[in-house]
Amino acid sequence: MATLEALLHDRLAPAFEAVAGARVDPSLRRSQHADFQADAALALAKRLGRPPREIAADVLGSARLDGLVATAEVSGPGFINLTLADDALGPLLGAMSRDERLGVPRVEAPETVLVDYSAPNVAKEMHVGHLRSTVIGDAAVRVLDWLGHRVLRANHLGDWGTPFGMLIEHLADEGESGAAGELSLGDLNAFYQAARAKFDTDETFRERSRSRVVALQSGDPGTRHMWRLLVDESERHFLVLYDLLGVRLTDGDFRGESFYNDMLAPVVAELDRLGLLRVSEGAQVVYPAGFTGRGGEPLPLIVRKSDGGFGYPATDLAAIRFRTAELGATRLLYVVGLPQSQHFAMVFEVAREAGWLTPPARAEHVGFGSILGPDGKLFRSRAGDTVKLGALLDEAIARAAALIAEKSPDLDPETSAAVARDVGIGALKYADLSNDRTRDYVFDWDRMISFEGDTGPYLQYARARILSIFRRGGVTPPHDLAAIPVTAPPERALAIELLGFTGVVAEVGESLEFHRLAGYLFRLATVFTAFYERCPVLRAEGSVRESRLALCDLTARVLGRGLTLLGIGTPDRM
Repeated sequence: MATLEALLHDRLAPAFEAVAGARVDPSLRRSQHADFQADAALALAKRLGRPPREIAADVLGSARLDGLVATAEVSGPGFINLTLADDALGPLLGAMSRDERLGVPRVEAPETVLVDYSAPNVAKEMHVGHLRSTVIGDAAVRVLDWLGHRVLRANHLGDWGTPFGMLIEHLADEGESGAAGELSLGDLNAFYQAARAKFDTDETFRERSRSRVVALQSGDPGTRHMWRLLVDESERHFLVLYDLLGVRLTDGDFRGESFYNDMLAPVVAELDRLGLLRVSEGAQVVYPAGFTGRGGEPLPLIVRKSDGGFGYPATDLAAIRFRTAELGATRLLYVVGLPQSQHFAMVFEVAREAGWLTPPARAEHVGFGSILGPDGKLFRSRAGDTVKLGALLDEAIARAAALIAEKSPDLDPETSAAVARDVGIGALKYADLSNDRTRDYVFDWDRMISFEGDTGPYLQYARARILSIFRRGGVTPPHDLAAIPVTAPPERALAIELLGFTGVVAEVGESLEFHRLAGYLFRLATVFTAFYERCPVLRAEGSVRESRLALCDLTARVLGRGLTLLGIGTPDRM
């Protein structure tokens, strides 16, 4: 189903082309003074040497707007204000209501998209710093999958490297003291900290740890077995949190740094064969085009260190080559914090120069800011420690449970518990996704877990309240209307907001700016509230009642689908 913007574009573009003598984007946007506004006349004024109001008037004189636009007028310095015809909205709403996809088509040219997200470290508990990558990545997976792309999930675990000598040696010591053959990492952080404390204070342990790194990299069976115990126990811990968080990551999506270990030397050899490799202070580096240091000198990307070890860039380059050549991915998304921007920009440039990222394949850093506390610093516990993700999720559910018990005391215990989980986890996700991901945001329990304002619980409650209309009235939503007539101003406002869903989802699929979808859902819920307060539904009669029931149903379905695309639960009763 075409968007309103697309329909207007198709009517205005030929008229602008006739006036300008070349193709022109009408530059349409929503307006406070009409339904839509076209701004292109202002941009044409200098080129054509004419006043923009004259250009706009000529465009309207030749545009074929009948049947779609009720009124069109030139406003201000040369804006074209457009008010849609009520008769045009009804059939579009009817088509949207009858479509199980709510007017959002599958993409015409689906791609294989790989989303790299979450990426915790083995033998460390997930903390609040992993929340944004996991939530944003999950939303990307959901939106792109629903649009019809083939989506691959990649959880790039930190499961390799020098620290594992220390961890494995500590595990060996624990086994020698009575835990042989079993591993119980109830507190992954405590395990890691104990290993680090021994490494920092015990020279003998340090030497044994270094030897373990060599044994691990050379494939020693006993060392690899203990390493696997660490990885497996960590993965079980991660999966529990993913289930609680309601994201789509599974055990089949774990693909850690170790997976690429055997690909690193061939990657470096190929860079050398291509003439990209240089030696700098004993290290093997690549100087990607366009990157310089403060003094203007070329900036190196170190792929092999002077001691012979491989750095993160080598692993990332191996992953790109594997993902494009072996998996056939044409769009690679890296959901990682903004501090890594330069690293990924350099890696992507080297991959392009090596021929591993040739069109149509491309890579994007889906960067995000930090979560801050009320003091404007990184969000931490009251004791000043990093907040564990598990504790954060538990507190969100507990706070939501208290809110549900107060607002809906009649819910049975099982339903109340399920709703509390949806509301608590949904509040965390919405607080994250409703903010521009490139900016930091302040974590505020009282603001996010509330049924008032721009929050997840407000949207969940708005949808549940609509569903209650049908339960109270004992009626079934009409899904077979050829048109949903709109006459009253609140109906019109709701209709235009509903018809904007298609364009928002398509845009978010490209930009991955999920705050735009969240903002749309909040506007929709707000407009619906105004409609419901001013337009009786169950007390209306005949065709008016039927059309208003259809508007209610369509709003609930759009809210439900939009929340699902953000990974937020949609309880039917609250």
